[in-house]
This record gives sequence, C-alpha cells and structure tokens, in this order.
Amino acid sequence: MGGSTHRSGSTRRAPHGHDHHSHAPSVAAAATMGAKHRNKLWIALGLALTVMTFELITAFMTGSLALLSDAAHVGTDALGIGMALAAIIAVQRSLGRSRQTFGWYRLEVLAALGNTLLLFGVAIFVLVEAAKRLSDPPEVNSLPMLAVAIGALVVNVVSLLMLRAGAKESINIRGAYFEVLGDAVSSIGVITAAIIIWTTGWYYADSLMAVAVGLFILPRAWRLGRDALHILLQNAPKHLDMDQVKRSLSDIDGVEEVHDLHVWTLTSGLDVATVHLVLQEERANLKDVLSIARGTLEHDFGITHATLQAEPRSETPKCESIPY
Repeated sequence: MGGSTHRSGSTRRAPHGHDHHSHAPSVAAAATMGAKHRNKLWIALGLALTVMTFELITAFMTGSLALLSDAAHVGTDALGIGMALAAIIAVQRSLGRSRQTFGWYRLEVLAALGNTLLLFGVAIFVLVEAAKRLSDPPEVNSLPMLAVAIGALVVNVVSLLMLRAGAKESINIRGAYFEVLGDAVSSIGVITAAIIIWTTGWYYADSLMAVAVGLFILPRAWRLGRDALHILLQNAPKHLDMDQVKRSLSDIDGVEEVHDLHVWTLTSGLDVATVHLVLQEERANLKDVLSIARGTLEHDFGITHATLQAEPRSETPKCESIPY
C-alpha cells in the first residue's frame, strides 16, 4: 500500500504504490442485496407452485393449450425463483471463505442465464404445439379455464408487488420479476381467450392466445440473457462512459497519464475497477492522488471496489494497454 510520510517539513514519496480499496459497507450491501428479499422469494415460490399445479390440472381437464402454456410459463417462474434463492443462499454461505474471496457472486448471474434458457424452451414448445392445433382446434371447456386464469392473475399481482423492490437491485430477482410479469400478462390473455370461447364458441382463440404467449416470452428471454452475458463477459457497465472515467482520473492533480483502465460488473450492484496512474514526479503526492482517485471512482461513478497502481513516469512499464 503506497503512502507518504512527513519528516522535518519535507515530503518523502514512495516511488510507486498499489491501493486495493474495498468499501466494506457497499460490498456487504451487494452481497445481501438479494438476501434481504429472500422471504418474499419463498412466498412467491410457493404461490407459483400452487398456481402451476392448478393450471396443469385444469389444462388437461379443459383441453386448453393457452392454459397449459401459462402453466409451463409459471413452471419457469418457479424454477427461476428457486434458482434465485439457491444463488442467494450460496453467496451468503461462501462469504469469508479463503478460497472464495469474492463469494459466489457469479451464481446470481448464472441463475439468470439459466432462466433465459428455460424461457426459450417454453416459448418454442408453446409455438410448436399451437401450430399443430391451428389446423384443427379441439373443443375447450372455457368456464374452468376462466376461473383458474383469474386466480392465477390475482396471485401474479401479489407476487409482483412483493418482488418489485428487489427487481430494482438484483439482476436475478429482476429475472424472476420479469417472469412473473410476463405470466400476469399471459394470464390476462388466457382470460380473454376463455371469454371469447365462452361467448362465441370460437376455439381458435385458445391456440392463437398460446402463440401470443410464446411470442411474448421470446424478447424478454433475449433481454435477460443479453444482460447476463454482458456481465459474464466482463464488459464495461452500460451506464458508465469509460472515456469520461479516464478523463476524470487524468484530471487529478499530479496524474500525468492513465492506462490499463478496466471496469466490469462482478454481480448486481457491484462494479469493480483496476487502473494504473502515471504520476508527475515533481508534483504528485502519492497518498493524495490515490485518495482522490478512490473518491472520484466511488462518488462520481459508483465504483466502490477498485485496485489502483501508481507509478512515476521513469518506471512506467513499456507495455500495451488492453482496450477496455
């Protein structure tokens, strides 16, 4: 850890230094970001499993593909919420272990990616089955279908209200939230199809609504998967202007050059950075530069975990920086 000492009114500077800064409250907050919503996730999981069971039974009783597709969709909700819970529990248990210095933060992102694959699978299944039925739609008993779909919508609204706050903080909980939101929309579609069949006897409504549900799932699955891959590939966070980050560090008094700047997202709410700062030897106070750089990253860009290396121009290694 670099620093400076004052002796007899003069400043003695170390030639170069590292600063590994970890803002403990923020890192701890990132680790518990999903954990504080764990009880709500357990309730949402129980509700999803209950709805899925009733929809599956009713779908086979009534012959409704739309209701079956909604049951499958709720099944992915249950699996997604279950994976979110598993990731939260795993991260909490792994914190502080010597060989898992960052905990199992990546499990949260992997769970979100797993949700994506499940959503794609459900969408393809529904579309294939609906295409088979469009040529000769079977009869559907609409009243039980309507009753169960209304019950599912009520449960979905309750789950959405419980998960809304967590969805703003965690990509994993956001994945579960979007799945429940999608299921609420598809429940409205099933209700609409049931009313049409009940009032007109037009059985095509069931298969067409199943197609609509499948098409509704696909773009949501794509967005969730894209966000998860963005984190896994260690791309710079989308909300950061990397050129601005570099300029802000370069503008610090005593900094001559900034290179090897890397910023990535470890997990939801925790961005990590590494950077080399080349110092102006005649002006730079190492301790002050590192302190200001830390403050700039944290307060201007929300980066609370950073590793900073400072070095004088004469000792700057001749190497090419990896592009960020």
